[in-house]
Amino acid sequence: MISVDEALSKIEAHKQTSDPITLHITKCLHYVLAKNVYALINMPPFRQSAMDGYAIFIHENDTYSLVGEIKAGDAPNLSLQKGEAVRIFTGAAVPNSANAVVMQEKTTVKNNILTINETPKNEQNIRPLGEQIKKGTLALTKGTALTPSKLSFLASLGSNQLLVYPKPKVAIVVTGSELTPPGTPLEEGKIYESNSLLLSATLQNEQINDFTIYKVKDDYQSTEDLLKKVIDENDFVLVSGGISVGDYDFVGKALKNLETEEIFYKIKQKPGKPLFFGKKNTTYVFALPGNPASALTCFYIYALPLLRNFSNQKQTHLSKITQKITHDYHVKGIRAQFLKAKSSKNGVEILGFQSSAMIHGFNNANALVFIPENTSFIKSNEDVEVILLP
Repeated sequence: MISVDEALSKIEAHKQTSDPITLHITKCLHYVLAKNVYALINMPPFRQSAMDGYAIFIHENDTYSLVGEIKAGDAPNLSLQKGEAVRIFTGAAVPNSANAVVMQEKTTVKNNILTINETPKNEQNIRPLGEQIKKGTLALTKGTALTPSKLSFLASLGSNQLLVYPKPKVAIVVTGSELTPPGTPLEEGKIYESNSLLLSATLQNEQINDFTIYKVKDDYQSTEDLLKKVIDENDFVLVSGGISVGDYDFVGKALKNLETEEIFYKIKQKPGKPLFFGKKNTTYVFALPGNPASALTCFYIYALPLLRNFSNQKQTHLSKITQKITHDYHVKGIRAQFLKAKSSKNGVEILGFQSSAMIHGFNNANALVFIPENTSFIKSNEDVEVILLP
């Protein structure tokens, strides 16, 4: 059994970023760029009208002869002489001979004669060529997380294929003969299965959608056969339950027989002592405790950093802050603990329902308070480490 710090060090040592892939830009939301992207064009690619109005060739009078119209998408083939104007609309290309655009609210028109009610300024209301970005300059850097606005920006520059880091392919394996699907009658001795939803929803919250859920009864051969299959086919395997030392806990034995490298097994912590972390070929395996609160805590602290790093996200661990605890707290046991808590501007409060079986304890929590091992008492107003939940 190792300490929390030792376990975290081993996790850090196994961070591995996936090889980049090329995706169509419409499929790249929430991915991370794997190389710099440069502007393929100037933006805007031409002198562009910033509003509806009239493009003019400025002269000394306030009246201009109207000689045509240019709407968005038209090629500006007109060549204005001094004192001439053309009707123009927002986004349309401004003729090279025009040196100002006057908004329509500042004008009157009668018999194709435009009268301007203000003194125009040179280049007013004209977006210059390349005002937003010049062709060949850096648009977005490698490592950028792609949001809707960033994708729109790249599309406006003509990009349609992007090199990105892929998301991991994940298998969720839920073990236990006592488990019953929600929505069916509950027999004596059975419980409703919820960990597959817990883990799949947590993955989706991380924008990881390539996952498959498998369920297996407490049978050794079935467990080994399934684990062999999912290890061969996925980047990560998350196992729920069956990793302890009971007579019907077959996961550990199956992983050993499959020659899965054990990186660590069991951590001096509460909740989640019976956590297995291992590797077979390029696939990482986390065998999480079956109790839901333990499973979720272990996922956040140990599995999530590797999942995020696979896609080359900048922040792999959950955010940590230091806050003052709002009350005295007597610590039960000597192991390090991750306690469900409520963080606010007034400090942090450790909540009830701390049992590893009580997922209900997370309902009001937005943080975990980390208590180092061999700590017996925390005094009100003392600084504690707070891990902020997603």
